[in-house]
Amino acid sequence: MNTKNKRITGIFCALSGGILWGVSGVCGQYLFQRKGVTASWLVPIRLTSAGFLLLLYFLIRDRRKALSVWSDKRNAKDVLIYAIAGMMLCQYSYFQTIEWSNAGTATVIQYLGPALTVVYMCIAERHRPQKKEVIAVLLALCGIFLIATHGNPGTLALSARALAMGLISAMTLVIYTVKPRRLLKQFPSPLILAWGMLIGGLVLAAIMRPWNYMPQIDAQLIGVLLVIICFGTMTSFSLYLHSVSLIGPVQAGLFASIEPVSATVLTVLCMKGSFAAMDLVGFVLILATVFVLAIEPSDAKK
Repeated sequence: MNTKNKRITGIFCALSGGILWGVSGVCGQYLFQRKGVTASWLVPIRLTSAGFLLLLYFLIRDRRKALSVWSDKRNAKDVLIYAIAGMMLCQYSYFQTIEWSNAGTATVIQYLGPALTVVYMCIAERHRPQKKEVIAVLLALCGIFLIATHGNPGTLALSARALAMGLISAMTLVIYTVKPRRLLKQFPSPLILAWGMLIGGLVLAAIMRPWNYMPQIDAQLIGVLLVIICFGTMTSFSLYLHSVSLIGPVQAGLFASIEPVSATVLTVLCMKGSFAAMDLVGFVLILATVFVLAIEPSDAKK
């Protein structure tokens, strides 16, 4: 595959993965609003099912390699932290925010993650932030302020619990992003993803006990659940990871940021949701952080 075709394929995969993530969020909102499903029921099933199927693929393909993650104590510790503090908490808080608000708002708030990651890395590595990083954090703060208050600091336009859970999803996205970096240098990213989903799903299931609450199961619920697991989880992550291998993480992340756009549009079209002008301005400001952080310094371009 030549360079041009690799780029086209990579862009297509990143866009498709981002759109499918948005579809997954709206499907979750549909289950919450129309089928009486809760995040405590949906997320354990989603993570456990997708993680099991992905891991089964690796076990069939190369059992020794799939289990090699656990041969080193430090690797095992990192996988557990990633699975529980990263994958589990990030996914649960994200879908809980959807349940308490809507898919568009929850997805955009989670996109505070890149700006928070910048803050974390500056503190962890003890270096001063670059100008673009300062701008990105300020944009993110302005964006979340507008979404939460619509410009009036005396009122909350978004429920306090939805805002709090959305911020937790953004903060745990930092763990989800940073913690597996060392692991990804040793193992294929889909393998780490599989273990993270399976372990995170099992731990969340043990905590939430979804079997104690069973919604009314029908063909629609099963169909939407399969879309979330197969397309909104397994296919979307696979497409995104393939795009990273073709065009790199920065470009892939930029094109995948279509996710909140697709989630917002589908919320309006499919769930009859509506957003105030201040919401949309806040959305734009937060999404702008992704593009600001992707700007390369002039010397790097040369």
